[in-house]
Amino acid sequence: MTCAILSIGTELTRGELLNTNSAWLAAGLTALGFQVVEHDVVDDDEARIVGALQRLSKIARVIVCTGGLGPTTDDLTTVAVAAALGVSLVRDEASMDHIRRRFERLGRVMSESNAKQADFPEGASVLANPIGTAPGFAVELEGARAFFMPGVPKEMQRMFDDQVVPRIRDLAPNDSHQVRFRTFGLPESVVGEKLAGVEAAFPGIVIGYRAHFPEIEVKVLARVPGPTSRREGRPQSHVEARELAERAAQEVRARLGDVVYGEGEDTFAGVVGRDLRTRGWTLAIAESCTGGLVGHMITKEPGASDYLLLDAVTYANSAKQAVLGVDEDVLRGHGAVSAECAGRMAEGARRVSGADVALAITGIAGPGGGTDAKPVGLVYLAVATAKGTSVEERRFNGERLAIQTLASYVGLGMVREACRRGL
Repeated sequence: MTCAILSIGTELTRGELLNTNSAWLAAGLTALGFQVVEHDVVDDDEARIVGALQRLSKIARVIVCTGGLGPTTDDLTTVAVAAALGVSLVRDEASMDHIRRRFERLGRVMSESNAKQADFPEGASVLANPIGTAPGFAVELEGARAFFMPGVPKEMQRMFDDQVVPRIRDLAPNDSHQVRFRTFGLPESVVGEKLAGVEAAFPGIVIGYRAHFPEIEVKVLARVPGPTSRREGRPQSHVEARELAERAAQEVRARLGDVVYGEGEDTFAGVVGRDLRTRGWTLAIAESCTGGLVGHMITKEPGASDYLLLDAVTYANSAKQAVLGVDEDVLRGHGAVSAECAGRMAEGARRVSGADVALAITGIAGPGGGTDAKPVGLVYLAVATAKGTSVEERRFNGERLAIQTLASYVGLGMVREACRRGL
């Protein structure tokens, strides 16, 4: 079953806003078993919206749209859909009441412009929005089912899960299954070389890649068209697709080895946190050139308070001495960017926090500050445990944020390796 995604908004076509909705919807539709054949973006222009809908209705059975349902004059999606259908707009009193009551709960007076959010093309089915003022709606458009949702991501995601998925789930052929691997440590070209021949070895498998610095996501998609005879209450084709995807996924994991750190929605910091929690360990961090990025990655994950005791951003040498107890002789003799300093930073963080394991990072992130002896991109990373302290020297390429990000990932990888080895 083919599906298309239409994103509406001048802020998207101008590049003023990143279109995260389209990627999120594509992943969800693919997981349901749909074949997403096109992503389209149009500005807030009635004629172009109508043209896009008419064109997409000829190539897709399901069209999922976001944006243009707000109260301002440039929100034209509803008007454009009515024009495409050749019908009038009709006010839905239940939606009007919902919008009014929402403003009252917020202690605000509803402006007249918000009333237009309760107007829908005649014959449309209203999609409730429990967390926003703009309801969505669904219509039949030249044989395609079209769904229109707000552009605000959290409102769109809630509406898609609660209102759209139940209406389209039965349309999906259910003949596919996808396994998503999260990897770090190899460039996309090398990952692709390692997986050469997998598709030929497993007919029906398509390997896809998504580069999101510094990670590469590997998608193992199996599609097995076939009859819908039932086994254990599920279509036979889906069972076969899942089994095929899992067999191919085993081969992918074997070829990539430790480069694969997780699956699905796993994050690198989340996996490290899970390893720490499994061990029952606590963590301390001492950062210099990464400026708190490691701590930010860790605390973005829920439950970080179970294991994170300290994240000290000791940027200045005086802070390294006062907070972590790094000897002045070390700083004078070797410098802040040195294996010796990184080791003392990790040991100091572990000592002052009482953590089981401590990570320290110090380096030159640039763009200035480098020398021939210590160039931009030189980073020292140290992990201290009860067994002792290990230090690594790395040289990263790229701009400042790229160096900081790579250093943070490598540092967390060292913590993960310590969890594997044990104290």
